[in-house]
Amino acid sequence: MQARMTNPALLNPDTLKALQALGASVANAGIPPRTLELVHLRASQINGCSVCVDMHAHALKKGGESDQRIFAVGAWREAPWFTDAERAALALTEALTRLSDTSDAVPDTLWQEATRHFDERALGALVVAIAQINLWNRLNVATRQVAGAFR
Repeated sequence: MQARMTNPALLNPDTLKALQALGASVANAGIPPRTLELVHLRASQINGCSVCVDMHAHALKKGGESDQRIFAVGAWREAPWFTDAERAALALTEALTRLSDTSDAVPDTLWQEATRHFDERALGALVVAIAQINLWNRLNVATRQVAGAFR
């Protein structure tokens, strides 16, 4: 497989800098780093972004995550290995990644469950993190970036 072009974010240093700053802005908002990586992995699975699936699975593994949980992210609802907070984050990730799948993309019940686990600052950061990984997925998928090439 060969990329169609260089990743668009890498072509413009200001774009890359802005995306990196956006990522850094959510890093200290009260969301456990492992939860953020799970969110990134799940959105990337949904969007078919092999670069990000590879990157975030490796990041989880490097951070000490078990293979069992990494392998089960795509089936988190049926797997017993996720906390209630992680489940809320993953449900919100799926809803915000699949906006057009239902008429009420983020139902009140889903939102209320998320507010049980994240304060307003953390929840806002989680929404931003989900939006950002969806942006990265779209850049990579559109230009057919190659998984593993970043290493």
